[in-house]
Amino acid sequence: MASNTGDIVRESLDALMNDESFLPELKSEERKRAFSSLHSILSTPNHIKKTFLRVARENGQVERIPAFRIQHNNILGPYKGGIRFHETVSEKETGNFAALMTLKNALHEVPFGGGKGGVIINPREYTDKELNLVCKKYVQNFNETLGPDKDIPAPDMGTGEREMDWMMGEFKNINPGYAYRGSFTGKSVINGGSLGRKEATGKGVYFTFRYMFYDFASEREEWLKGLDNRFAQNAIKQIDKQQTIAVQGFGNVGSVAAKEAQQCQYLNNKVVAVSDHNVMLYNSDGLDITSLIDYTRRHNGDLPADDEELMEAGVSASIHHRDDLLTVDADVLILAALEGQIHEKNMKDVKANVIVEGANAPVTSEADSFLSDNGVIIIPDILANAGGVIVSYLEWLQGRETQFLTEQEVYDRMFDKMKATFDTIYPQFYGDPFPLRQNCYIQAVMKISTITFKQGKLY
Repeated sequence: MASNTGDIVRESLDALMNDESFLPELKSEERKRAFSSLHSILSTPNHIKKTFLRVARENGQVERIPAFRIQHNNILGPYKGGIRFHETVSEKETGNFAALMTLKNALHEVPFGGGKGGVIINPREYTDKELNLVCKKYVQNFNETLGPDKDIPAPDMGTGEREMDWMMGEFKNINPGYAYRGSFTGKSVINGGSLGRKEATGKGVYFTFRYMFYDFASEREEWLKGLDNRFAQNAIKQIDKQQTIAVQGFGNVGSVAAKEAQQCQYLNNKVVAVSDHNVMLYNSDGLDITSLIDYTRRHNGDLPADDEELMEAGVSASIHHRDDLLTVDADVLILAALEGQIHEKNMKDVKANVIVEGANAPVTSEADSFLSDNGVIIIPDILANAGGVIVSYLEWLQGRETQFLTEQEVYDRMFDKMKATFDTIYPQFYGDPFPLRQNCYIQAVMKISTITFKQGKLY
């Protein structure tokens, strides 16, 4: 399994090279040259923007904070991708996520390219006034880059609708008379945001899992039984059994996915463990997810961390180290925290049969290969967490048309788009020797490569 964009693209193009139905116009040496060109184009970003934000702190100190905006590819439409506020942000990480956004949008037929932004700060260490200034400075520094038809940011780790509202407001101030509603997505509803945007990624993460093991697998059980495929055999074992689920990360994605799992009427789920940056909570009989969500809303997003706080929350659970969740005895892991959580040092201790990537790249390449070789089904980030960008696209459309969808209409359109992707990918996955992630990459690279060729970009 590839660990960077260049390897991902090369592996996907290698798989497509001998497929005569893919770009049949290209033959022999011309085909080799075109594929080499495609690798060069898709494995490098179009633009790398880097600056330092001059921010005056309330204590009188002036800081220069590194910030990035990387635009990977816009062959399918305007660049699209979140802005992350976190102390671990780097140019390399931002560039990799920008490339993955290109692939994700291509996979799900969303008419956007891929971009990503980041600011190297810990937002918990800044006041609201200081964060407002960081947001304004970001827009000021990247104003020439951004715009509803050029590059459209969205929230990511450390940012939310508040920050998008601030940024759109600054964009409007800098560009009077210019269309501004579509300049940022993930905004508050009153400020032109879409109903359902906040919950979209979490709902999509769980829906990806539910569709695989209920809508798809249960209807094709006999077909799956006839396949000599380790993933198909694993899927059969999951049908109709009670699924114990553990969720890493209890923020906007993880908490929604956990609630969707708890309330699902189609699968027999039991959420036995959840974690955040402080603790893991475990109950073999199942956790009260609704009460935990209510508690986190009252306590700055944090889960109960001691017996007194559990009593306040009205939740029965044992308290463990946060990292214990990754190796807990559960059928399904939903990873909705940071990248690189399952790696070479802990991959052999993972007990789950299914892993759903709600976060970006939470399973390293080494762990992905090891677990896939052992029949673990990994539903990758490019497939599982696309609900956010799909609803961002719907928000962008609504802003342009100034006509707004109901919350249910938003979810229906999001699920329809995801279903179309699943119905393309899942049959290939169970019928092929490739892991699901590689199937997704091949499909995405095929779409981008075809458009690149059709637009004459290989001459």
